[in-house]
Amino acid sequence: MNKLFAFAAALVVSAVTTSALAQGTKPAEPPVQPPATQPESKPETKPEAKPETKPGDIKPADAKKTEDRVYVQLSTSMGDLVIELDNAKAPISTENFLGYVEKGAYDGTIFHRVIKGFMIQGGGFDATMKERDKGKGIKNEWKNGLSNKRGTIAMARLGNQPDSGSNQFFINTKDNAFLDQPRDGAGYAVFGRVVSGMDVIDKIEGVKTTTKGFHADVPVEAVTINSAKKLSAEEAAKLAPAGAKPSEPAKK
Repeated sequence: MNKLFAFAAALVVSAVTTSALAQGTKPAEPPVQPPATQPESKPETKPEAKPETKPGDIKPADAKKTEDRVYVQLSTSMGDLVIELDNAKAPISTENFLGYVEKGAYDGTIFHRVIKGFMIQGGGFDATMKERDKGKGIKNEWKNGLSNKRGTIAMARLGNQPDSGSNQFFINTKDNAFLDQPRDGAGYAVFGRVVSGMDVIDKIEGVKTTTKGFHADVPVEAVTINSAKKLSAEEAAKLAPAGAKPSEPAKK
């Protein structure tokens, strides 16, 4: 099930609907989680019972108390990127994202929704378009002062449920300030930025896409997140290109 709903107007203040995607040329649509009522293409079978620990319920050790900036490397099939998470302004979203990273929940997932001139979205499906397990939704931190600018990472969610963000995220490939504005009671919460690998993001944005079942804007050739791991500030600084080093931790 895909994270889809349509804007009724393009890039201006407008009402958000949860209808199907418009046909043909369409305005940029906000990244959202799939409605729970959308029918599945086929029943799922689970080979074995596993503990019900949810990735989103895992809490990184004292992240809020120790680090204002946290770094994560995503190694994808098209290259590596380093993301700086703003734990000072978006502690809930940062903790949530790190929970999935530390569980290994993003390993083997794909960027399942790619819209040129808008964003790339991932974290929730594997290459077969099977949805990954996720934790419960988190509080929407859209009022944290961070804007949906090019290169920022933000929470995807259900359009009519502001606090439904969980494992899926998106990276803005252009300035999308309209996503900062409330449409259903809230905007889309930014919680970090790419500090290394925007060239990789641009390559992903340029891939050919198609429709697979209920899912639109799916890359024809899967763009996979092979692994996600937390980095120290020192490790992140070594990976960042000259002139684009990760931010220094905020002064206490």
